[in-house]
Formats: sequence, structure tokens, C-alpha cells
Amino acid sequence: MQRETTTSGILGELQRFQTSIASAIGGIPHLQPTGVRFGEVLNQAQDLVTRQAAAIADKQELSRQIPQVLSDAQRLATVLRKGLQQFYGTGSERLAEFGVQPFRGRNRRTAPEPDPGAPTPPPPPTTE
Repeated sequence: MQRETTTSGILGELQRFQTSIASAIGGIPHLQPTGVRFGEVLNQAQDLVTRQAAAIADKQELSRQIPQVLSDAQRLATVLRKGLQQFYGTGSERLAEFGVQPFRGRNRRTAPEPDPGAPTPPPPPTTE
């Protein structure tokens, strides 16, 4: 006979053992206290397995809810950031207090400086 290694397999094996010795233990007085204690511990194990299954189900449900709630929170944070920009102005430095980048203008593009080692292009042809 192969030994059980899973929790449900061990629990099932112990339940079958309890059922098989339930009638015989009444005739063995010195094992009765141990048999009673075995029944209590087995009931406790069954209760723990049931509670664990419920906790796993709760965990799965919570894991499904977390992304949805985080998405809602991000949307609300965006609305609040835009409201702060409207209230203080998009360029106000007060926005930095709330982690919002104030608009400080765009950097102007400068014309690229010619490379001194590069050959100069020939002048455009003139038409006369």
C-alpha cells in the first residue's frame, strides 16, 4: 500500500482509520482516552483544512479585486492632478508639492552647429 502525501489524502486515510477503530476501541479501556483525543485532533485538522480552503477562495477573490480598485484609484488620481493644475495653473510651482510636474516651457531648439571637420556643401547653382 502506497503512503499518502497530500493533505486531503492523509486526512481521508485518518478518517477511514477512525471509522474502522471506532467500534473496537470501546473494548480496549486503556486506549479509549487516546481514541477520544484522536477524534478531537482529527476534527481540528478537518476544521483547519476547511478554513484554509475558505481563505484560499477569499485570497483569489481579493486578487481579482485588487487590479480593479487600483485602476479606479489611478483614474481618480488623474482627475485630482488635473484639478490641481486647473486650480493652481499649469506652471505653478505648488504642483511640485503633489508630485505633479509644473509646465516650465519648452526648450527651444538651437540650430545645429556645423562640424568644423565636415566639408562645406557647394553653393547652390545660380541661373543667369
